[in-house]
Amino acid sequence: MAVTTASANKSLDAVGKFFAMSLDTLVAIPRRPFAWRELVLQIWFVARVSMVPTMMLCIPFTVLTVFIINILLTEIGAADFSGSGAALGIVTQTGPVVTVLVIAGAAATAMCADLGARTIREELDALRVLGIDPVQALVVPRVIAATIVALLLNGAVTLFGLSGGFLFSVFVQHVTPGAYAGGLTLLIGLPQVITATAKAALFGMAAALIACYKGLVVDGGPQGVGNAVNETVVFSFMALFLINVLLTGVSVTVGQ
Repeated sequence: MAVTTASANKSLDAVGKFFAMSLDTLVAIPRRPFAWRELVLQIWFVARVSMVPTMMLCIPFTVLTVFIINILLTEIGAADFSGSGAALGIVTQTGPVVTVLVIAGAAATAMCADLGARTIREELDALRVLGIDPVQALVVPRVIAATIVALLLNGAVTLFGLSGGFLFSVFVQHVTPGAYAGGLTLLIGLPQVITATAKAALFGMAAALIACYKGLVVDGGPQGVGNAVNETVVFSFMALFLINVLLTGVSVTVGQ
């Protein structure tokens, strides 16, 4: 019983420290001096490690979504609405989800490993001694970079997915091109696009915050860094599904 209570207290303490660091990050964003050089480097790094995996992961997700939707629509005699189903699935779910899967699996783990290595080498303590806030100097640029790249990747995945869905529907499942293009805006409008954009931004921000927090509090040497990287992936995916459910529910409720 004592062990269970101690574990629960430790978990609650970690959650409290995470939200405290997240609040410190948001407060530090408008402060001067801003680490512009670090921001540019992190944007390039996140985009470089995420672009190709995102496009490669987008293909099977898109094909699977369009294939299942078109089979259902064909069975009920509504194959001309394949564009509507593809747009609904890709814009609202596939785009943001694929984006955060890559951000969490590639970029966030690299951020955690980098900050974790600096932590165990006591570089962050040296920054504090020099009067430099590690949150402002290191965490803020990484969070902003992940958020910006997540937004850009979400747009790229959406365009790539809709184009791939068009090719698959027209040339493989013999859907009329005009019917596919005409149905794209039947169920998807500005509110759905705004919701998908908000999802991508929050997904990228949450993954970066989790990665930075695990990197800042790592202990136990190199093994601790490895454990922190693994925990970053797990916690990022958990945050992904939680945020996705909440925003989807809010979007459906507001849309009604």
